[in-house]
Amino acid sequence: MITKAILENISQLNTLINSAYRGESSKKGWTTEANILEGLRTTEQELTEVLQDPKNTILKFTDNNRIIGCVLLVEKEQQLYLGMLTVSPELQNSGVGKQLLQQAELHAQALGLPKIVMTVISVREELIAWYKRNGYIDTGAREPFPASDVHIPITEESLEFIVMEKVFIDFK
Repeated sequence: MITKAILENISQLNTLINSAYRGESSKKGWTTEANILEGLRTTEQELTEVLQDPKNTILKFTDNNRIIGCVLLVEKEQQLYLGMLTVSPELQNSGVGKQLLQQAELHAQALGLPKIVMTVISVREELIAWYKRNGYIDTGAREPFPASDVHIPITEESLEFIVMEKVFIDFK
């Protein structure tokens, strides 16, 4: 079941997101960043601040009272920004991510926003291909990757974000 996350979900969301993106547990799934980044993907403080902003929504996918997936949605001018699409590593390739993506698109349309934008680390070729299969295009725009004490690059490859988007043609 996909519903909006609330502050009481922060701890479970934090554990899920970090387990899917970083560290050994993330290597069970295909969306890991553990081969290019160390550190945490997010913190409970960051997630609390995100949820306290009325322009932000985190949708959670719950199964048997366990959060197994989530996605961050941020209202920005005439578009919805999508980030932190997460599925528990052992459940990736089960359709949970696709369902969250579809719900995000419905959320954008319900808000009257004609497109979704996102940034993806340029070296994440499988993930970029997955988004393309789901109707997202590479806009050609690039943004610098914000290395910090949280996002610690461990690869020699230059990291940057590519900007992807999906415009709803039949949007009214």
